Amino acid sequence: MSGEEAAVVPEASIIAPELDLMTAIQLVLKKSLAHGGLACGLHEGAKVIEKHAAQLCLLAEDCDQPDYVKLVKGLCVDHNVSLVTVPSAKTLGEWAGLCKIDSEGKARKVVGCSCVVVKDYGEESEGLGVVQQHIKSH
Repeated sequence: MSGEEAAVVPEASIIAPELDLMTAIQLVLKKSLAHGGLACGLHEGAKVIEKHAAQLCLLAEDCDQPDYVKLVKGLCVDHNVSLVTVPSAKTLGEWAGLCKIDSEGKARKVVGCSCVVVKDYGEESEGLGVVQQHIKSH
């Protein structure tokens, strides 16, 4: 009987609180990066979108080049790719792995990235479900 009770406790601790969209995107990018499924920057991103290999496109809101934003949005519309905006290019660059991680686990020398395209989600994760739900609702 005590063995059954011990088995129930871990199941209860597995239940995670509801993820917000930005945390879910971060988890999706982490999994995708581990599987080599990210294209960072306009040049790489545009190639992936035009090959119809893109699953999701992330664009930084603080991008100050209107032509850049217009091109990415146009490519996404033309090739039926979901577009999600992220507040900061530095944050997007950090999530996409464009930084050095120091001994304390903090990101250093973060390179900003205005556009990241996901071509392979990698494995299923709870973050992926949240992101896909957001895409369907918009």
